[in-house]
Amino acid sequence: MSETEAVTEEKVEEQVSETSSEAPTETVEAATESVVEATTQTKKEGKEKWGIAHIYSSYNNTIIHLTDLTGAETAAISSGGCHVNADRYESSPFAAMKASNAVVDAAKAKGFTALHIKVRAVGGTGSRVPGPGAQAAIRALARGGFKIGRIDDVTPIPHDTTRKKGGKRGRR
Repeated sequence: MSETEAVTEEKVEEQVSETSSEAPTETVEAATESVVEATTQTKKEGKEKWGIAHIYSSYNNTIIHLTDLTGAETAAISSGGCHVNADRYESSPFAAMKASNAVVDAAKAKGFTALHIKVRAVGGTGSRVPGPGAQAAIRALARGGFKIGRIDDVTPIPHDTTRKKGGKRGRR
């Protein structure tokens, strides 16, 4: 190796050592500042406000009922029949979507940011399958900007069967 190459290598090593000694402190300081800023922003935003969306969906109508976590206080309620003119459209996915959008607007006005969803069909002696509006209602709530926690099926199911109406000879 010649003298000039050795001198340039020493200069490069000095520059690398200078930058390596400065860089970690700068990056650590920058990282701590960004973490502090992020935590202060989350503290300013506050906690999430959770609610429960009770969706009752039958083949005749879809009802969306929003409550607080205890279920005692009603925040908003809307049905598919409130948003369409004909009775035959009450249980349609479109009516359920409109009802969900009305509940979304009311929920945002009251400060809800996250929801648990409870879907209920008729149950008992009736259908145990939710009506056509249930899925559309869930999708509309998710598109409304809420964080979705859990989706539960709370359809009442008899464990020893219940007697259907109609008497001994049934419906004639």
